[in-house]
Amino acid sequence: MNAIAPSLTLVVVAGFLIAAGVYLLLERALTRLLLGIVLASNGVATLYLVVSGPAKGAPFVGARPTEEMSDPLPQAMVLTAIVIALASVAFVLSLAYRQWRITGSDDVPDDAEDDLIKRLAERDEVSSTYDPDTQSTTTADEEDATA
Repeated sequence: MNAIAPSLTLVVVAGFLIAAGVYLLLERALTRLLLGIVLASNGVATLYLVVSGPAKGAPFVGARPTEEMSDPLPQAMVLTAIVIALASVAFVLSLAYRQWRITGSDDVPDDAEDDLIKRLAERDEVSSTYDPDTQSTTTADEEDATA
């Protein structure tokens, strides 16, 4: 068996692209979210191509022995990943445009409920809808034993 190990440099580049993309996906600004989707999808596409093995001949039936043909499945998966990334980019672009038209900023604001929870936590209070009497203190094992 003549297996060639994948290039460590390309694996590191793919890992860096995915890590940077995930970091940007966690930001509140929609433009950074957009860049995160692009970086992560490029990292995944690079990783697919790296782990698919070395390039061989075109996979035409009868043109050469099957051992000399490259596997078309990773290439099809990369093409599918590119299409999914394009659709995601178009969706986030439409969200960013709408957010920009409404607020003049691309930052995603906190919900009103998130603000309420933050203020209550700062004052160390509980919500008015929280009722400690209705909270169950029994465990799942105790409930199974009584049933």
